Amino acid sequence: MSATSWAWLVLLFPLAGSIVVSLGFRAIPARVAGAIGTGAIALAFLGAVAVLIDLLGEAPEARHHASSLWDYASAGGLQIELGIFVDPLSAFMILVVTGVSTLIHLYSFGYMQSDEGYHRFFSYLNFFVFSMLLLVLAGNFVLLIVGWAFVGFASYALISFWYRRRTATRAGMKAFVINVVGDIGLILAAFLIFREIGSFDFGEVFAAAPDVFDRGEWTITAICLLLLVGAFAKSAQIPFHTWLPDAMEGPTPVSALIHAATMVTAGVYLIARTHVLFYLAPTAADIAAFVGLATLLIAGTIAIAMTDLKRVIAYSTMSQVGYMVMGVSIGAYSAGLFHLMTHAFFKALLFMSAGSIISAMANRQNIDRMSGFWKAMRFTSIMLLIGGLALAAFPLTSGFFSKDSILSFAAARGGIYEWMAIGGYVGAFLTAIYTFRLVFRILPGRPCEEAQTLIETGRIYHAEPENPATGEVEDTGIGFPGATHHIAEQSWPMAAAMAVLGFGALFAGLVQVPGVDNVLFGFLDPAFHGSPLAEIHPSVGAEWRGLAIGSAVALFGIFVTWLLWSARPQLPALFRERFRPVYVLCADKWYFDELIDLLVVRPALAVGRFANRTFERLVVDGLISGTEGTVRGAGGIVRAVQSGFVRSYALLLIAGFAGLALYFLLSSS
Repeated sequence: MSATSWAWLVLLFPLAGSIVVSLGFRAIPARVAGAIGTGAIALAFLGAVAVLIDLLGEAPEARHHASSLWDYASAGGLQIELGIFVDPLSAFMILVVTGVSTLIHLYSFGYMQSDEGYHRFFSYLNFFVFSMLLLVLAGNFVLLIVGWAFVGFASYALISFWYRRRTATRAGMKAFVINVVGDIGLILAAFLIFREIGSFDFGEVFAAAPDVFDRGEWTITAICLLLLVGAFAKSAQIPFHTWLPDAMEGPTPVSALIHAATMVTAGVYLIARTHVLFYLAPTAADIAAFVGLATLLIAGTIAIAMTDLKRVIAYSTMSQVGYMVMGVSIGAYSAGLFHLMTHAFFKALLFMSAGSIISAMANRQNIDRMSGFWKAMRFTSIMLLIGGLALAAFPLTSGFFSKDSILSFAAARGGIYEWMAIGGYVGAFLTAIYTFRLVFRILPGRPCEEAQTLIETGRIYHAEPENPATGEVEDTGIGFPGATHHIAEQSWPMAAAMAVLGFGALFAGLVQVPGVDNVLFGFLDPAFHGSPLAEIHPSVGAEWRGLAIGSAVALFGIFVTWLLWSARPQLPALFRERFRPVYVLCADKWYFDELIDLLVVRPALAVGRFANRTFERLVVDGLISGTEGTVRGAGGIVRAVQSGFVRSYALLLIAGFAGLALYFLLSSS
């Protein structure tokens, strides 16, 4: 079989899994449904491996294949094919998406056991993975938009999965609306591309773009800015980021899936896929890089002030995706994707570890209540520590190599990009602080009540079910979290998934060690062949100097965190009092929600109310009322005429003929 044939199967397996689980929810036992859902994604991963093997068997310059099943639309010279595009970039993405998603499904198999919506959950999860795979395998902008929209809908369904929680349904709607704004930007960009080039096909667009557009001209800049609207909304970059922390209302496996290898990295993929266009629009590329840098710094400051465990990790995701966006925007394409891969491992691991701890806390997520879990949950604690080390770019972990490869490229490009590298190291310092703040708060110290219960009895602490965001009491029926909780120490599927991710978080960075191997960059290079920016390569010495700086920053950040939250725990309270305005700014998330409410939501509601009071009531309702009166009057006349007497009908017939005769006599004269 060819690489494209395997790629079609990669798309088919999760779609089939979603359909089978959803249609058979009454007949299929819950655990069988979980096995089907997990097996479907595992088969997709095997198909992705087969795609990789086929591509590796070809010469690098020949690793580009398009395949079409049929014409999706054909009219007026416009031909859109239901086609996919297989190259090193799409092969890399499907490997990451299916690999990490398989482990998340396996984790969910144990984590969601008691939930009444078990079948629905796996059906949604499979559909989400299918949508993401469609997005990254699409061979034209139309199919890309279809996958993009499907991902938005699937994320809405998963975020609001516990639909009886008002906070969950609001979070799902918020994510959906913001992503629709991004969809509009992507659609407008596609229309502009078609207007200028006459095609939606990736191959034709990227080949023609350098001849159609002059570098820096307004049209291509506008196209790329519209693409960025879609990328920023999907990848939660400011100012479109506010949906991401609220998305923590979904089950923890959903948080791992959306925040690790799939939805939030879609914008990174989009910029990398359209790198030909962004090279022709340097202004748009620089804007993307600055937004990525701003996001990683702002999100880092907010994460330091958060006390909700999952939301801290969510802001961490925003920050790390900021690194990726900055990387692919400045030309460090392979480096940005390298960090996408390693981030998928350690971020999914962190969410899974958090889910295990939250289960032990009877669904409570406030880190101020957590301590002593190192004694109560040794395996989960080790996994949390491994994920934290990789996220903080501790020397020789996966994040250590991937994060600094972006910053080394920025420094090598010079000019203003050197300042981006400095900003990136500041972000690395913040990352070490907010990451190990979690570690030092949760793992050491005297066990909290929940941890002590686990130590003494071996059973998970039980409390009345409540919404961790509002404290509202909940039942455990369908539409709410299940009645029981599960931790990795007592569930082998959860432990197995976390162990594999822990291995990846520690050692995945070894595929790209400066001066030692070039496995990943060598594979990805053909996808960016021809871009002048891809020819920039920092020297091996410069890369190792960058790694040394990154090591010093990470170690110093961990030391500062230990000093503040372990050696002298009274200092954070003193800092909060001394620098209260700064603390309040970070704790209130830089007031982005309030600003959006003031500048967007309230004006939109005011316009809607005005339209309802004036145009709709006076014009629309008046028109309908007038039409209704006319129809009622005409109906009355018709009813009066229909008397039921034959003589009346004969009289009407004669009158009709007489009228026609009179008309023809007058017209002939």
